[in-house]
Amino acid sequence: IRSHSVGVGDPVPLSITRLMLILKIHSLSLGFSGISLNVIRRMMWLLEKNYIPYVPSKGSLGASGDLAPLAHLFLPLIGLGKVFYKGKYVDTQIVYQGEKLDPLSLGAKEGLALINGTQFMGAYTVEILDRFFICLEAADIISAMTIEGLLGSAKPFDGKLHELRPYRGSQHVAYRLRNLLKNSEMVASHAQCGRVQDPYSIRCIPQVHGASRDAWLHLKEQADIELNSVTDNPVIFDRDTTISGGNFHGQPLALPLDYCGIAASELGNISDRRTFLLLKGGEAGLPQLLMKNTGINSGFMMPQYTSAALVSENKSLSFPASVDSIPTSLGQEDHVSMGSISARKTYQVILNLEYILGVELLCAAQAFDYRKPMKSSNILEACHNLVRAKIDHAEEDRIFANDIKVAHDIITSKRLIELTYEVAQQEEINLKGPYYDLFGIH
Repeated sequence: IRSHSVGVGDPVPLSITRLMLILKIHSLSLGFSGISLNVIRRMMWLLEKNYIPYVPSKGSLGASGDLAPLAHLFLPLIGLGKVFYKGKYVDTQIVYQGEKLDPLSLGAKEGLALINGTQFMGAYTVEILDRFFICLEAADIISAMTIEGLLGSAKPFDGKLHELRPYRGSQHVAYRLRNLLKNSEMVASHAQCGRVQDPYSIRCIPQVHGASRDAWLHLKEQADIELNSVTDNPVIFDRDTTISGGNFHGQPLALPLDYCGIAASELGNISDRRTFLLLKGGEAGLPQLLMKNTGINSGFMMPQYTSAALVSENKSLSFPASVDSIPTSLGQEDHVSMGSISARKTYQVILNLEYILGVELLCAAQAFDYRKPMKSSNILEACHNLVRAKIDHAEEDRIFANDIKVAHDIITSKRLIELTYEVAQQEEINLKGPYYDLFGIH
């Protein structure tokens, strides 16, 4: 454990480190790793007391298990390293002295059992699945608000069209959009307009959002297997059977993590294009930059700058780490997954995505205001009211960073999503649809 504690960089977020500990306890408890019950009890004690170890974010190759981060995770077991205590990281010895506990003395195989495994990648995967799911759900709702602001057509979301190309993701999103826009006066107001078709960022929402849903689903399916697997090495079956294999190799997670990062990046990319359309005005009948008096005001130009910057950053983060491999350990470890890098990059892409969607929500709500007194569906009206309860309409410049942060919080707190389902239930609209068992988190 001491020799493998070579990680560098900022600490892993506490929520993810806590997940690492939970996942490792679960994996060891399956009974194939050669670990004593006493060690597992000490791990559970750390978890229950909320003494979360300090784990640097960089240093894993995602192949011989997440060796470096797992070594740091378990330094406290032998009285070394740091744990989070009273708002900061302190030496483990200080905590043990206060608790009147002695460090553990590990037996044969126990050190290997602790540092071999994919729990770093696995913990990031759990967090990614949760945060990306929120973004996917919110993106459908926000894009529906944008459609209303632009007076876009609902025809491209017709179920018959999507049955001809029956990807589950696109069918799911099209179903949701149809129901989000149901009984909207804004949709009805331009049913016979002369516009032939909307730009792709409106017309192709089901295809793009749906493809990202499919990527999320693939990672979810892989995670269901990974989190219930034994990824130690060697694996002990009984007194006479020990197999040294490669269950620690992170490729089964590395590839879908990269795929999910690309999918999240694209969800942000199309969101930013819709924001651009909202600011463009023109034939949509909206004031340019979403503000009537832009002579001395910049309107919503600068929020879109921020969105564009985050989209560009996400594109640069989307190169797949899993296509790289650098041999280590004198060539014994000659192919590695780099899945830990895939995980960290994808996590950052999603953190950026949350703000990109926040900017679109801010701009969609502004465009919504200009469509009054027409009403949208009761679902989207409630979503607009939620935004307006926290963010005022703007007709002159102000510090929009504050508004972006509030919009971000509306999304990440899940309040926008929860409200949508609440109103849908009141309206007796099934917003989940036939594919929710696949694309929902239960």
